[in-house]
Amino acid sequence: MRGRHNDATLVYKRTPVKDLNNAYDQEESGGRLLNGKDVGNPSWRRSLPHMLVATISSFLIGYHLGVVNETLESISTDLGFSGNTLAEGLVVSTCLGAAFVGSLLSGWITDGVGRRRALQLCALPMIVGAALSATSRGLLGMLLGRLLVGIGMGIGPAVAALYVSEISPAFIRGTFGSVTQIATCLGLMGALFIGLPAKEIEGWWRVCFWVSAVPAAVLAFFMEFSAESPHWLFKKGRAAEAEAEFERLLGGAHVKSAIAELSRSDRGDESEAVKFSELLYGRHYKMVFMGSALFALQQLSGINAVFYFSSTVFKSFGVPSNLANICVGISNLLGSAVAMILMDKLGRRVLLLGSFSGMAVSLVLQVIAASSFTSGSGTMYLSVGGMLLFVLMFSLGAGPVPSLLLSEIFSGRIRAKAMAVCMAVHWVINFFVGLLFLQLLEQIGAQLLYTAFAIFCVVAVIFVKNNVVETKGKTLQEIEMALIPPE
Repeated sequence: MRGRHNDATLVYKRTPVKDLNNAYDQEESGGRLLNGKDVGNPSWRRSLPHMLVATISSFLIGYHLGVVNETLESISTDLGFSGNTLAEGLVVSTCLGAAFVGSLLSGWITDGVGRRRALQLCALPMIVGAALSATSRGLLGMLLGRLLVGIGMGIGPAVAALYVSEISPAFIRGTFGSVTQIATCLGLMGALFIGLPAKEIEGWWRVCFWVSAVPAAVLAFFMEFSAESPHWLFKKGRAAEAEAEFERLLGGAHVKSAIAELSRSDRGDESEAVKFSELLYGRHYKMVFMGSALFALQQLSGINAVFYFSSTVFKSFGVPSNLANICVGISNLLGSAVAMILMDKLGRRVLLLGSFSGMAVSLVLQVIAASSFTSGSGTMYLSVGGMLLFVLMFSLGAGPVPSLLLSEIFSGRIRAKAMAVCMAVHWVINFFVGLLFLQLLEQIGAQLLYTAFAIFCVVAVIFVKNNVVETKGKTLQEIEMALIPPE
């Protein structure tokens, strides 16, 4: 077994990114054949409803990330910890810490019970947690509710990305994968609008938490009628059920070719348990490192810090915080919609390169705005414009692409657990950036901090250029066989 691991690792080392991209390009025009005839692409309408149900989990993540923005002041007053910054910080950050735990568990859960059941399980703690938060009479009850919600948030993103990638036809997989980012944006904006009356209506924050239980219940209910991932079924040796689900998702004309591709990519080790050590320094460590690095660079670009600080920047120029949040939300949603259109046309790699490059430029604008070279209206336009441009460029690639790309490049055997490790890195970096941002802002100032974020964006461009392969238009099996050719 050790020999196989070493040989596979050598494949990663000796296969240049450029060669893999060229191999993909040569196959770009290939169609699916049935009895020697090209049957074309399967209808995307068959898998659309299943994808939409799964993306409710992404909506919930956006909603729970944003629900405390407008309501935190009311929550702290009603529950008796107003002015206690530590307690307020715990209400916000408990979710992120719990999400780290949930993300680590997600790989083992989704491999054990399947993608469909895992999405139902992620909804359960969100329902219970929302109810606990909505009915809490003190800080402890609120934190327990946020803890449960965070566990669901940690499980959801990795499972949703896996599920969507595995049920989607190859030609539309990037577009479908981008819908998860749009759903997250809609969740953030939904939380913003529902939370607007919180400062005027006493106890309204409880309504905000109760509202989140509704989409969670909808997710759990409709997943019962959604298709299971044929990839997971095949991996578990349930080939007949996999065929039935392929017919449901792709149509009868595409079942044989889909099963044939799964069989070709089967290396005979699907039943072997994936060891954690194998992901960290075994045959797949380079792919896991690449995925973890992408998520780390995504967070080190400063996106969540910019989201957090946007209200303060707008307020310093006399713009109300509500309007600031709406502007940021619209930029995020607009960029995500454009990314959805371009994902399967330009490809993942191009969008990542353009996104991180644009983010670096927008951060330079904010560095100039924070310097002594500008004043008055010039500072306002550079600062506000740079911030909105940053959010727009992030949502074009750095936001939606990493989770989609990683669900594509990992082999079927390790896909769920490798995604779990990479998402855990995402939540850890997210937590520490949020924790340290204000402190660093006070100590080194906006100019140096934004410069550091810009440097990370440039590093991301170099990293993507040298390490990321293009996957648009390829089936998961074609990608897997290109990255780890059969021995």
